[in-house]
Amino acid sequence: MTTFNRRNFLELTALGAAGAIMGHGSNIFAQNKTNGFDLEEKTVIELQSAMQKGEMSSKEIAAKYLQRIGDIDKKLNSVIELNPDALEIAGRCDDERKSGKVRGPLHGIPVLLKDNIDTADKMKTTAGSLALIDAPVPKEDAFIVKQLRDAGAVILGKTNLSEWANFRSTKSSSGWSGRGGQTHNPYILDRNPCGSSSGSGVAIAANLAAIAVGTETDGSIVCPAAACGIVGIKPTLGLISRSGIIPIAHSQDTAGPMTRTVADAAALLTVLVGMDISDVITSQAAKEKKDYTQFLQKDGLKGVKIGVARQYFGRNAKVDKLIEPQLQVLKDGGATLVDIEFSKLRAFDDAEYEVLLYEFKAGLNRYLTRRGGQYKTLKDLIAFNEKNADKEMPFFGQEIFIQADAKGDLNERAYQIALLQSKLMTQEQGIDAVMDKHKIDAIVAPSGGTAWMTDLVGGDCGYFGSSSLAAVSGYPNITVPAGYIQGLPAGISFFGRAFSEPVLIKIAYAFEQMTKARKTPKFLATTL
Repeated sequence: MTTFNRRNFLELTALGAAGAIMGHGSNIFAQNKTNGFDLEEKTVIELQSAMQKGEMSSKEIAAKYLQRIGDIDKKLNSVIELNPDALEIAGRCDDERKSGKVRGPLHGIPVLLKDNIDTADKMKTTAGSLALIDAPVPKEDAFIVKQLRDAGAVILGKTNLSEWANFRSTKSSSGWSGRGGQTHNPYILDRNPCGSSSGSGVAIAANLAAIAVGTETDGSIVCPAAACGIVGIKPTLGLISRSGIIPIAHSQDTAGPMTRTVADAAALLTVLVGMDISDVITSQAAKEKKDYTQFLQKDGLKGVKIGVARQYFGRNAKVDKLIEPQLQVLKDGGATLVDIEFSKLRAFDDAEYEVLLYEFKAGLNRYLTRRGGQYKTLKDLIAFNEKNADKEMPFFGQEIFIQADAKGDLNERAYQIALLQSKLMTQEQGIDAVMDKHKIDAIVAPSGGTAWMTDLVGGDCGYFGSSSLAAVSGYPNITVPAGYIQGLPAGISFFGRAFSEPVLIKIAYAFEQMTKARKTPKFLATTL
């Protein structure tokens, strides 16, 4: 197994990137200070405007993000690898712009990808596991990476994650991987960033890139987005291709935007959506392909009826105290609110877990076989972890791996019944039933609690979330910053029927514009 020093690699790459620009006798970082242009909290629209006006090139923007990663990610551990070709790609984007070719809103915009998304370039794709460090580079980009490249985005690097997207042990620490170590919450560094898209959430909160892509099976976009004070969209299953993404469960997996604003999330979603013949579930995506930025309406709350999922209240008094006034904001914006209740709220938990175990084994074995590395099955990974327990299992084990490997194939009746039950209870008897009964347009709930103290030995604890109904049903969910509790971010979630992203974006954007709750992190060591 190749020895991999993540920190040295990142420092050298970032310094090299900065040097490539500095070598031309122009200190762009000094120039930035004098001309008043600062990348912190800059949106996609603002960056595009700066490039169009000639105030900044894509190459300069990418270099500044690389420099910032080199400067501050030592304390965050959010970026697992940088793209050595990022500046060259950005330069090509600049050349295209000079010739009059601008591919769209993401042209020249740096983006970070979670390290379970295949790229056919000089970067590795490992899901945070040392087992894949020496695996062959994927033969082709993930479908969504092709979409991003075609849109002119600059792939800046890859982010750390909960190893195997947090499906190895029930005692894991979110944001830890054997390859990347522990990622830290940028607001208070001894707090957890949640996961499994931990690095994407932290990097965007800390302004290490313009936008990022995460993935979710259940909570892995919305939880770290909320815990890190950013916007996250978990789209409807079928909007975005999963081809080339290391899987957990095909009945729930999706990629999605992680950004600082709803507008940036809508712009990124517009690019990610697309029909992929390699992923049959995206057949509906052709009908849903649209510019989602058209739904960014400041009056988006007027006339909408929103159900308040009261079963997610009463779990944390401080969260309740923060979220209750936000419900009044929704009313002030013109929304009508009605309390709702789900009859099957936790009844599907066991069925969901059974489905994930079956689908994880089947999907991962397929992925590993196609990848063509030394380890071709889940059983091989279990053996690798046992052999390298000092590096892969110093804090927690792999009981989920073992449970999944004991499952049979997807023709087994136990799997088929569990899949039917989980979908029935979350769709027809869940979200659809409640929305039909109350004739509502969307549902609102606290995204969850604030970040807990990271505990590598004991694992995650003390967190509750509202992600599961939307995750298991395959329906959309958007989290937006709602405020802070003792310096830690908390989010508010809006979810609804399949393919209701336009309505949810309208609501989320209007709420965001009324509250403007997001604050930049202070990187505090601890809290009182």
